[in-house]
Amino acid sequence: MAFDPTEPLLQLDWAECEDLEFKSARGGIPKSLWETYSAMANTQGGVIFLGVQNDGRIVGIPDAVRMKKDLWNTLNNRGKVSINLLSNDDIVELTHDDQQLLAIRIPRATRHQRPVFIGQNPLTGTYRRNYDGDYHCTEQEVSRMLADRSDDPVDRRILEHFTLDDLDRVSLQQYRQRFASLRPTHPWIEENDLGFLNRLGGWRRDRASGLQGLTIAGLLMFGREETLREAFPQYQVDYRERMSEDPTIRWTDRLTLDGTWAGNLFQFYRQVIRRLAADLKLPFQLDENLFRKGETIVHEAIREALVNALIHADYQGIGGVVVEKYPDRLEFSNPGTLLVSLEQLWQGNISECRNKTLQTMFTMVGLAEKAGSGIDKIRSGWASQHWRHPWVTEQVQPDRVMWTLPMISLIPEESLVRLRGLFGDLDRFNELEIQALVTADVEKRVDNNRMCQITGAHPADISRLLASLVSIKALIRKNRGRWSWYHLPARESILPASHSIHKKIDSEHNESDSVQNKDHSIHNHSEERWQHLLEIAAPARNQHRLAPKTMETLILRLCSECWITRQELGKLLNRNSDGLRARFLSPMVGHGLLRLRFPDKPNRVDQAYRAADVDSDDKAP
Repeated sequence: MAFDPTEPLLQLDWAECEDLEFKSARGGIPKSLWETYSAMANTQGGVIFLGVQNDGRIVGIPDAVRMKKDLWNTLNNRGKVSINLLSNDDIVELTHDDQQLLAIRIPRATRHQRPVFIGQNPLTGTYRRNYDGDYHCTEQEVSRMLADRSDDPVDRRILEHFTLDDLDRVSLQQYRQRFASLRPTHPWIEENDLGFLNRLGGWRRDRASGLQGLTIAGLLMFGREETLREAFPQYQVDYRERMSEDPTIRWTDRLTLDGTWAGNLFQFYRQVIRRLAADLKLPFQLDENLFRKGETIVHEAIREALVNALIHADYQGIGGVVVEKYPDRLEFSNPGTLLVSLEQLWQGNISECRNKTLQTMFTMVGLAEKAGSGIDKIRSGWASQHWRHPWVTEQVQPDRVMWTLPMISLIPEESLVRLRGLFGDLDRFNELEIQALVTADVEKRVDNNRMCQITGAHPADISRLLASLVSIKALIRKNRGRWSWYHLPARESILPASHSIHKKIDSEHNESDSVQNKDHSIHNHSEERWQHLLEIAAPARNQHRLAPKTMETLILRLCSECWITRQELGKLLNRNSDGLRARFLSPMVGHGLLRLRFPDKPNRVDQAYRAADVDSDDKAP
């Protein structure tokens, strides 16, 4: 942590976010600290600073030693906190200009430790983190955490009153044919359907109660659509193909529950895997059962990603399993949370599965493994084509996990063209530096973690590399420490407006359609206009947390002035631009309060917003 000794009173330029929280604690340990402890532990972990106000201004605490002792006393009191996750090194005393601070590192709780709650009742004392705030978990969220902590997988549960008649027999027979062709001497082949299902875990008898019947896994894997909906009201599987640039064509192909096919996971896999691999310019064949035959490492990676979404999904959650295919990427998302931390996920060799019986079913026909090597296969497959490293994101409310597999070169030529236009000759940069700049260009940001994923370099080496690029103004740093991320500098800060980068016909920032070159764009207005917008946004800049309605009103006022991009709104409001889009901009567009400058391409990097009730003849080309 670097402090500037020239400032008599330090003001941190970090903003509170998912893994960082400030608390002044001048009057002792605030009650809200324990809510944040629960929230961070139940999400991705984080750090709490005591002695720092919400705006980042250090005020110090009267007695750090005594407060540290009080913290340990409460952490070890099971009547106040359900579990102590901290070790001695997780609470650190700091001093700046004679001001005492405490920094508390909260690790992510394991699935066996969640829910972490305050008080004695998990239903009333469990919190989670949503961007920069702690929210009280619903009974359903707590119940799912309790289900995930059990070593008895949820998909092993017997469904009362469901029988073999609720299965799609064609699906079961196709699975058995695949099993027999892969394992021709296996003893299970001689079993009848009931015996075979029992061996797989699709049918079970409970020794204690004597109850027997189909399991959740059995119905999910082989059930009929109507029985699946009856047993799991939230059940949904959806494949969406978006391969056309024609805005009038929403889907080029779609497979969803529409009554024309069985709708179970086995049939979903069979139909989707072929679609995903159809356009890859790689040798690939399918056998008579529509499974791999001489597949490449890329096809294996796609298979792993698809099966991963199916076996890790929480089928009581919202949104269902969604697979989307774009010209430049594949996306796999499923309801539920990660059962391991992101660090453990990337390390691999850890097998934590929400639906272990489903995992066994896919494993027995060669489509999954229990060794925790699936992530390695995905990474290896993408690396073999020199594509950008896949990444995973986790969201809450509702809980979802999304894998993005970009089919874009690590060093796309069009990105190099843009970088040459920005910096001129790139020979002064080494290979790692160019990769960092390309990542900032393609993904609009770069950080230490993402560079480690892409390059495999040591975090300390990446930190030095990024700092070096900042020192020569090739990157702009946002935030500090473990929360640092970087973006490319604005073109106008490096190049004159007449530079050739503004004239590239094939650039995504083409002069004819760039928001920055429109008459009503912020950047074509005077400094007085920008100051006027800052005055409008002042309530948000001066206060870290605003009521949602107040923020919505500010956004509408700003967007009544001119077209504004989310990046510009982020600067005006002093908020994370991605958070603004998710929490306000997209919902406001959906409710008709805002309109898009490029409605046919909602995901454009330079997308801009305008209040819907403002007349304007400034249309997108």
